Amino acid sequence: MATAAPSAASRIAVVTGASSGIGAATARRLAAAGYRVVLTARRKDRIEALAEEIDAAGHQATAYALDVTDRAAVDEFATAFRTIGVLVNNAGGALGADPVATGDPADWRTMYETNVIGTLNLTQALLPKLVASGDGTVVVVSSTAGHGTYEGGAGYVAAKHGAHVLAETLRLEIVGQPVRVVEIAPGMVRTDEFALTRFGGDTEKAARVYEGVAEPLTADDVADTITWAVSRPSHVNIDLLVVRPRAQASNTKVHREL
Repeated sequence: MATAAPSAASRIAVVTGASSGIGAATARRLAAAGYRVVLTARRKDRIEALAEEIDAAGHQATAYALDVTDRAAVDEFATAFRTIGVLVNNAGGALGADPVATGDPADWRTMYETNVIGTLNLTQALLPKLVASGDGTVVVVSSTAGHGTYEGGAGYVAAKHGAHVLAETLRLEIVGQPVRVVEIAPGMVRTDEFALTRFGGDTEKAARVYEGVAEPLTADDVADTITWAVSRPSHVNIDLLVVRPRAQASNTKVHREL
């Protein structure tokens, strides 16, 4: 049976965590690729400024302030769409680097709520819209932390394992539907906020994460990878793509020029 051409609505891409880093870079890339991007994040001023930037570049963007852990707000957000083509579940983050014995349960809970429940909320709310497009794609931005553990990272590792399993299970459950499920798992990415947030604003600790690493990945490297995966022909599903800088062989093996 021939596949109908994607509708104009299937060119709508929702990007969570779009106020900075990978999310903002992905929004720019998808907009340049012809998608009308919907930017979501809690920081309204950031996403409104990004939407203005994208519009000024001749593309289309809309900003919508949203906390992905607030299910009622997510459900209200979803009512704005009849169909969408792409959902990029990027909202997440890490808090702390304490061992299991002394880790803060509140940090663990926040990481699970954002990385897993937030992804679940958006995916559940928008999946019918993705199916209705006839050519939908769900992207889960996990991490290499979702595929291998390391000391001091158990809370984040557990959350990202949850995101990985969510994507893997969803793919099994909706096979036969016109929706692809893509997982992108970045390794070491240097952004303005990730490590700084993880270490509670401690600039010295944040800088040590990347110390001696000549070229960590950038947010745009990951955004380019996401856009490539989304723009494959409809019958091609990139189940899982792990992307690391050349200097990083694993979560615990990094070449540093010190």
